[in-house]
Amino acid sequence: NLRKAFEEAEKNSPAIIFIDEIDAIAPKREKTNGEVERRVVSQLLTLMDGMKARSNVVVMAATNRPNSIDPALRRFGRFDREIDIGIPDPTGRLEILRIHTKNMKLDEDVDLERIAFETHGYVGSDIASLCSEAAMQQIREKMDLIDLEDETIDAEVLDSLAYALGVSNPSALRETAVEVPTVTWKDIGGLEKVKLELQETVQYPVEHPEKFVKFGMSPSKGVLFYGPPGCGKTLLAKAIANEYVFDKARAAAPCVMFFDELDSIAKARGSNLGDGGGAGDRVLNQILTEMDGMNAKKNVFIIGATNRPDQIDPALLRPGRLDQLIYIPLPDESSRLSILKATLRKSPVAKKVEERLDYLAKKTEGFSGADLTEICQPTMEEDEEDPVPEITMVHFEEAMKYARRSVSDSDIRRYEIFAQNLQQSRGFGLNFKFPEDSSEGPSTDAQNGGNAMDVTSTTFGRDADGDDDLYA
Repeated sequence: NLRKAFEEAEKNSPAIIFIDEIDAIAPKREKTNGEVERRVVSQLLTLMDGMKARSNVVVMAATNRPNSIDPALRRFGRFDREIDIGIPDPTGRLEILRIHTKNMKLDEDVDLERIAFETHGYVGSDIASLCSEAAMQQIREKMDLIDLEDETIDAEVLDSLAYALGVSNPSALRETAVEVPTVTWKDIGGLEKVKLELQETVQYPVEHPEKFVKFGMSPSKGVLFYGPPGCGKTLLAKAIANEYVFDKARAAAPCVMFFDELDSIAKARGSNLGDGGGAGDRVLNQILTEMDGMNAKKNVFIIGATNRPDQIDPALLRPGRLDQLIYIPLPDESSRLSILKATLRKSPVAKKVEERLDYLAKKTEGFSGADLTEICQPTMEEDEEDPVPEITMVHFEEAMKYARRSVSDSDIRRYEIFAQNLQQSRGFGLNFKFPEDSSEGPSTDAQNGGNAMDVTSTTFGRDADGDDDLYA
């Protein structure tokens, strides 16, 4: 038991007591129903407090669930030094690979540096398992050719390691359902301006990090999509996460975290009626803490989507968090045509229909992308029941009988007013220009018709008494 272990360590000092998986014997007492667990925690606390200062006994413990340990154990004089052993970086993975392959015969095509870059998220045991699986694959392929009396077998080749990579998963991601979206930019019709802005915000820092270093800039870490439902907010997030740039720059660990319907977990604090325990506020505080704690060197990008932007807590929209707000409007006529073409591009469509899609786009003003997809969906279903080998205008005419708008005019006005108010509150579009001649005084700006802003005499952000009113 614990007492005997401590007594034995003191007799044989200097000594180290190592407790592995300490969370199994020292869980939080308030969350445990068993009396035995509580007594074990109390005894461990007593034994650690009773150790003599010069007994030369060091107690070490390990856990992968530090938040499950009783807080009393993490106080000064007990486990007061905590060392976080994180997931190894590419250099660390390369060293681990060299250790586990030093007794393996490797072919010339095996590039350990490349494998180290491709094993993001792998810990030491994962890399050991990877090397073992690669060796087993080599044995399977050469089983019929191996001479059992020969002490050596063929060298391990890159294909075997590639196979092992395909069948193994890093421990850090085994409890997480990692989804690789299949949506691409081609699947999203319209929204060309939004696509360009999103590519510049997310892709450019990953593809050209040296440009940001050169100018001392920190790339944006978050974007919030807002707008009417069915306008492609979720599709945009999936498309940017699926871009090829993330395969190319895997060594930099680029990752997109997408929060759909963000308003459900990030409501303005104090607005969660009926939430007596403040669970909603605690979730929001945790999100804010995690976002602020992200290392600037890690290419982790956060995208949120909502159709209730007025309910989002303002703290989440401050610089360094979701500081890029992009309005996703209803598609215009050209965008509706692009959406129809993108939706039907994999379907057999009659030539006459292709020629008249512009007319359909013109007649569906106010329809969202989801509404247009819904029009095309019954058309495809009818085509499956109808022996006609292609979709004709008759199918579309039948589908239009049941077509309806999901976003009303009042909803559109509400979103446009919110976007306008947001733009004004953030000072977007301020007509600022430097004077043409730096030697000229403030009066020059007035003579130029107010085209330039007098920085020295402006009262922007101050009241009549000169007090700072920026946050009023």
